[in-house]
Amino acid sequence: MTHPDDPPPPRSAAGPAPPADLSQVRTVHVAGRANKVLAEDFAGPVPIGPDERTFAAFLASLPNILQAQSFLAVADAIADAVRRERAVVWMLGGHVVKTGLAPLLIDLMRRGAVSHLASNGSAGIHDYEMARWGGTSEDVEAGLADGSFGMAEETGRDMNDAISRGMEQRWGMGESLARDLDARGDLAYPELSLLLQSHRLGIPYTLHPALGAEIIHQHPAADGAAIGSTGHLDFRRLAGALPRLDDGGVVINVGSAVVMPEVFLKALTIARNLHDGKPARFTACNLDMQLHYRTRVNVVERPTRSGGGRGFHITGHHEIMVPLLAWAVVERL
Repeated sequence: MTHPDDPPPPRSAAGPAPPADLSQVRTVHVAGRANKVLAEDFAGPVPIGPDERTFAAFLASLPNILQAQSFLAVADAIADAVRRERAVVWMLGGHVVKTGLAPLLIDLMRRGAVSHLASNGSAGIHDYEMARWGGTSEDVEAGLADGSFGMAEETGRDMNDAISRGMEQRWGMGESLARDLDARGDLAYPELSLLLQSHRLGIPYTLHPALGAEIIHQHPAADGAAIGSTGHLDFRRLAGALPRLDDGGVVINVGSAVVMPEVFLKALTIARNLHDGKPARFTACNLDMQLHYRTRVNVVERPTRSGGGRGFHITGHHEIMVPLLAWAVVERL
């Protein structure tokens, strides 16, 4: 029931609105419209002659559209940075090593297309095990059932001992493990080790641990002070390397969803704090199997928006995309 003092209900609109009259729509000429895709952007066919089917021809056949366009832009940026002697910083997750890509990165080091390597701790562990014994990456679920996951005695003992020696000598974690490998005469595959080969080539490799996140931290030989000391020195070394990105350098994050994007953001802040806002105007690329929040904002968007650079996301499996990018860079060089 309504009360006599209640306000009257609002009056509804006078019926439904009439259909839009398309005869009154304004149109434009196709010739005056800006097009995002042109005929010359289309992909090229596979060449007929076998001698014409080169990797250069493959690159030239890619459509100049979306991710293919981004892929070529990143390859060009790396080649340009090498020619202009700007930094090319590669940041890695453990999966990059586990998928067998070390030989490609080592080749790029020799060609000058890597000026600094930085990785999370798992990448260093996989690299160390591959160099020592020629195998890595255990079955986590199987070992978790009885508590044996990550409990390899030699891996934990030898890596932690090397890190402890590194703290005494005031080395970074990457340098500590590289020196340990270099001093051994019984390595199974020294030619596959990013740690060892970067050390021999004089290219810094900094390791950035996350305490409790890596299997060597659960070993009885683990020393939190040594891990923290050598890891912190490597963090400072990465921050010291970033100013060379200024005006044309490239930073590429491959396969690290959390650790390296977070470390990079803080290292970049330090570099810009100490160097009047530099580095700026560099290219940032995230190359991963899927797009994550931190890789998007911490590697690609925030650094380039605040510094006037360019940012690219390229999504794909490492074991396919990294070889393609490495070949493209070599072709450009």
